[in-house]
Amino acid sequence: MRVIIQRVKSSQVIVDGEIVGKIGRGLNLLVGIAETDTDAELDWMVRKCLELRLFPDREGGERWQKSVQEIDGELLVISQFTLYGDCRKGRRPSFDRSAVPQTAEDLYNSFVTKLRESGLRVETGKFGAMMQVSIENDGPVTLLLEKEAN
Repeated sequence: MRVIIQRVKSSQVIVDGEIVGKIGRGLNLLVGIAETDTDAELDWMVRKCLELRLFPDREGGERWQKSVQEIDGELLVISQFTLYGDCRKGRRPSFDRSAVPQTAEDLYNSFVTKLRESGLRVETGKFGAMMQVSIENDGPVTLLLEKEAN
């Protein structure tokens, strides 16, 4: 499982000209599901996303002391199978490592459900749709989280 985690001042996703998800201060999560992912990878990733200290302890502070949970932040979760695009050969990416759509959607929905159990506000895009994502990256802070199946 791969997640691009971005600390944001705000973020939104539009599908067919309509805003389907919008958040203020928090994290934008671009989520890629691999063919080998299971609940074990999901649980690890949920914990990481919720507990990573990515926010300063006070407005304008420099040290990252607080997690998204500690600041009562918001989450925007976007499915993105292209995170498993392999561009090493040829001129067209291969997506062989991405989970098939039904498996990916089930795991993605489970990921969102587990994040919602934190009590934070969690918004999403629309799985499988063409989406326009607007991200006001704060910092900028952008990290790649990855958990391989054991």
